[in-house]
Amino acid sequence: MMPASNPKKNSSERRIVFHVDMDSFFASVEVRERPELKNLPVIVGSDPKGGSGRGVVSTCSYAARKYGIHSAMPISQAYRFCPDAVFLPVNMKLYAGVSAGVMEILRGFAEKFQQVSVDEAYLIPGSGVRNFEEAALYALRIKDEVQRQQKITCSVGVGPNRLVSKIASGFQKPDGLTVVRPEDVRDFLFPLPVSRIPGVGEKTEETLKKMGINRVEELANWDVQMLSEKLGKMGFRLKQLANGLDFEELVEKESVKSISRHGTFAEDTDDPVKVSGSLDLLIESVHGSLMKHSFLFKTVTLTVRFEDFSIYTRSRTLSIWTSDVFVIKRTAMQLLSEFTGRRKFRLVGVGVTKLRERDERQTLITDFP
Repeated sequence: MMPASNPKKNSSERRIVFHVDMDSFFASVEVRERPELKNLPVIVGSDPKGGSGRGVVSTCSYAARKYGIHSAMPISQAYRFCPDAVFLPVNMKLYAGVSAGVMEILRGFAEKFQQVSVDEAYLIPGSGVRNFEEAALYALRIKDEVQRQQKITCSVGVGPNRLVSKIASGFQKPDGLTVVRPEDVRDFLFPLPVSRIPGVGEKTEETLKKMGINRVEELANWDVQMLSEKLGKMGFRLKQLANGLDFEELVEKESVKSISRHGTFAEDTDDPVKVSGSLDLLIESVHGSLMKHSFLFKTVTLTVRFEDFSIYTRSRTLSIWTSDVFVIKRTAMQLLSEFTGRRKFRLVGVGVTKLRERDERQTLITDFP
């Protein structure tokens, strides 16, 4: 290992951030429950129905990935790639229980902690971890404890900020550990394709490539004015990230950040009655979860997937907090109207975000917009 950073540097320069990412989480939990599946191609998602299934892959084991299978791939395509794979339905109740156990372990190692999804979290260790050598040993302790208690593996990235630790955690999967010291950040980032920077999706990557920007180093050295002309405010942000600069702090969030449901039609349909009826049932399920957890929400999101597998999302944020089911229905139907009559629907989904717990001392007037 290279020497630790200079102890005379200020605390912001010497901040140590961990990103912990579970390895192929859903599939790993299924293999844990059924050891006979170890080393087999395991695919978690909807029923492939002999290659005519209409859902997508939620996640898959690393053995399945060798066949070119990946998350969000149509389940019918995954079946064609590997018809002998073990196909399992999504069991969110099981995964949520394991996730809660993992996050409880990680909180025990953290001075500051932020869960960002069911299978990943950031943490900042306490003052006992004084440099990156100690951080590496600390990360091994985290990995060992997750393995011991939950019998699954995770990969850990350690860096001077969220950005670097996030990219590092995916660098040596599965069961990996990658430590990037402040002085090594550019050497670590610059050879990578721009797609490795969080926030660079397909459209942004395509725009950057048209500008002649393929690697992080090229983005880091590109004229900020030209980036801003093409990408707006995001151009300046991406240049910062490409140079390894990320000043975003960790914020402890509610373990439940959103509640959503989606459903795939047995056959593609453009019948507005069938689509709205299905959406209504999904909304009732979302509302039931809201009531169970005593949550208010502020944003409604609609997701649609068409027959050509193109996906669109639309969101609307309300001016007040509410838990009114009729607000969800009215907002979702308004968002749906943009897509009605255009093409046949394959999937519809609805969710609520910007959640907070209801304060029973407040009046319930917040339920009426």
